[in-house]
Amino acid sequence: MSKKLKLLQLLLVIFLCSNLYGQNTFVFLGSFNWDKEKEGIFVYELDTIKGNLSKVSSIKNIRNPSFLTLSRNGKFIFACTESKTENAGSVSSFEFNPENKSFTFINSQKSGGENPVYLSVHKDGKWLVNGNYTEGSVSVYPISEDGKIQPFVQNFQFSEGSVIKGRQDRAHIHSTVFSLDYNYLFMADLGADKIRCYHFNKDKNKPVEACHKPFIKTNSGSGPRHFTFHPNGRFAYLIEEMGGAVSAYQYNDGELKTIQRIGTHSDHFKDGFESSDIHISPDGKFLYASNRGAENNLAIFSIENNGTLKLIGYQSTKGKHPRFFSIDETGKFVIVANTGTGTVVVFKRNFETGLLKKVGRKTKIKNVSAVQIKRY
Repeated sequence: MSKKLKLLQLLLVIFLCSNLYGQNTFVFLGSFNWDKEKEGIFVYELDTIKGNLSKVSSIKNIRNPSFLTLSRNGKFIFACTESKTENAGSVSSFEFNPENKSFTFINSQKSGGENPVYLSVHKDGKWLVNGNYTEGSVSVYPISEDGKIQPFVQNFQFSEGSVIKGRQDRAHIHSTVFSLDYNYLFMADLGADKIRCYHFNKDKNKPVEACHKPFIKTNSGSGPRHFTFHPNGRFAYLIEEMGGAVSAYQYNDGELKTIQRIGTHSDHFKDGFESSDIHISPDGKFLYASNRGAENNLAIFSIENNGTLKLIGYQSTKGKHPRFFSIDETGKFVIVANTGTGTVVVFKRNFETGLLKKVGRKTKIKNVSAVQIKRY
């Protein structure tokens, strides 16, 4: 091999390594701080070798930022704020600069209902959709280029409930999720046992219109909570808070067809379910579902070619009440927010088996609720 070729190979290795290590992975964490004088949102940097988290920034003067989502480029972070606050409720935006690691408040708007719990941002960064739990409503906001949230242009109120008194007295929207092509919006309604479907036309001043089939009914008393799509776009999955199960669906152009319903809890656990969050690995091979309450674990499923699930194991979250968790875009890490113990725990994921192993140190954040991960 000539010296010139060796030099070129060396330069290529240096270039690849510099790009690899030039990227930083940040973790954004929301909490129920209750007091605006206390920190509410935290930004940590993830050590992608050891799995440790290092704090780089935080922000005060907001109350109960219980859920977070990011714009596609990671420049803007949107939060449900004043959640679980009587006669209140707002959505707020922030800007994050990964170079100087600064995190700054932009603005807030009324949520259009009490207790905002879920936000989704359109891929073009121009629309934000919020779900309000208490009275079961959804609000749609334009977003300016500078990340400022404009007043909502649509607000949908739902009323009907379902069979379990005290929990399903009326509609309770628990998530608002775009289809992968962003042409549809799906709303999991815990109170009505429905997944609601709406068209989304980003070019209209009021982009949301009901689908010709406006909802699909779930099992009575199941309490639909969070909803996600498989990376191939052909399947979708719903976690049921009160049913303690995941329902799998075939998906095509706004239509859902049930193909399976499988429990998320171990066999000896029969009632009092508190299932909460659901995510799929980037490679589409594994699905993870969190169980709060007595078990406090992640149920791990392999995903078959036909979209059905096969249980392969459980992983303790090393804390109580895992309200939210997130998988990083490489699929290497799963990070869990244990609200009950105020701990954030990092797990490394086995790409072949889907199983998880705790790494790094636990991070203490009182009443931590939400977690999002972004590589810059």
